[in-house]
Amino acid sequence: MIKATHRLTVAIIGRPNVGKSTLFNRLVGKKIALVDDQPGVTRDWRAADGRVGGLEFTVVDTAGLEDVFDDSLESRMRRQTERAVERADVALFLIDARAGVTAMDKHFANWLRKAGKPTILIANKCEGAASRPGLIEAFELGLGEPVPLSAEHGEGMADLVTALEPFMPKDDEPEEEEAFDEAAAEASVRKDLGEGEEFIDEDEPKALQLAIVGRPNVGKSTLLNALVREERVLTGPEAGMTRDAIAVEWEWKGRPIRLVDTAGLRKRARVEAKLEKMANQDTLRVIRMAHVVVLVLDADGILDKQDLTIARLVVEEGRALVIALNKWDAVQDKNAALRRMADRLQTSLPQVKGIPTVAISALKNQRLVDLLDAVVTTYGVWNRRIPTSALNRWLADMTSSHPPPLVDGRRLKIRYMTQVKSRPPTFALFVSKPVDLPDHYSRYLVNGMREHLDLPGVPIRLLLRKGSTNPYD
Repeated sequence: MIKATHRLTVAIIGRPNVGKSTLFNRLVGKKIALVDDQPGVTRDWRAADGRVGGLEFTVVDTAGLEDVFDDSLESRMRRQTERAVERADVALFLIDARAGVTAMDKHFANWLRKAGKPTILIANKCEGAASRPGLIEAFELGLGEPVPLSAEHGEGMADLVTALEPFMPKDDEPEEEEAFDEAAAEASVRKDLGEGEEFIDEDEPKALQLAIVGRPNVGKSTLLNALVREERVLTGPEAGMTRDAIAVEWEWKGRPIRLVDTAGLRKRARVEAKLEKMANQDTLRVIRMAHVVVLVLDADGILDKQDLTIARLVVEEGRALVIALNKWDAVQDKNAALRRMADRLQTSLPQVKGIPTVAISALKNQRLVDLLDAVVTTYGVWNRRIPTSALNRWLADMTSSHPPPLVDGRRLKIRYMTQVKSRPPTFALFVSKPVDLPDHYSRYLVNGMREHLDLPGVPIRLLLRKGSTNPYD
């Protein structure tokens, strides 16, 4: 049996618009990073599992390198890229072969040589004869023989595999692989446990998918940095700083969590630029894949129309929702702000009662533990399963207290109820005439489930089915 000692980390770097994100998507095998002709699309570094020619590694996409050293956005992007390179085992330094070697390429090639970071020089966009002069110029950078490829068209990937192979981690000494008898292994464990103990076969815990969403400039990236306790994503006064959805693998109290920072969602009517539309679509994709969504609000502007639009979207997608009132330290009348928040939720989101709301300050690290406790608790509710026997005892009490209405002089019959899935909790209700059951009676049952079956603050789906005497028929 062969075991690798560790996984190779490869950082893709270069000046803006040389095709770094295109190569990243090619190595990952799907379009994760946003790609556009406009330079400077990528701002934060992001990592994913890459694979090419049988080699497996972690690949890191980075922002375009700029020769800027002040407090500007470009300078902060450069510092983020430098952090990513420091953590990498090898750098893929991309140049645009069609544009030839630029002064900025030479500057950062010199920086890489001084840093001593193992580097593979990539001459990208080599799909035509126009790239030939630039490929020859690349030799003068002093980083060895350039690897010609076209990230967009997938050409030259075999040469990249050859260049990466010497950097792949060495394997441990080979061991004899023995035949594995699953039945014998389980019998051995049962023998060790003894007769009175239970044999448990559990999978490794899966990561909780936690998305951070909200309007631009409410502190989403600041919150992610505060949670992971490092400057993992760019922050600053500029609105719309985050474009790509940036995922960070993290752990809290032994529970694996995958944090995802997203681009700010503005009103659809105000989204005009192609890049912003792409960022919005990326955020919507993250919401659909999440388990729990933290909606970050600016405490000075609680639940405006756009906040409610985002909250309704999360609920309609069936995700668990937690609201974080950020910048709470700057609020003067906190009691009034909380009352206003409760009123808005009751009026505008009556279909999801009991959404947890936590007042925090991401900048000052205040009440972040309370926020995470609320996330884990809500995740548990979102995953909850109610035994069928308990459901039907509760249903009998509800229909006895408030019987279904009459239809054509005959009372509707509700015969049976069962939970068909969780995430979110989804129930099938067997009714004699499903189409005639009024909406207000469905809401009565859903609200009763929240109150009596301990399902606060998560979407509940109620599916009406034609009932028969025996629901199992």
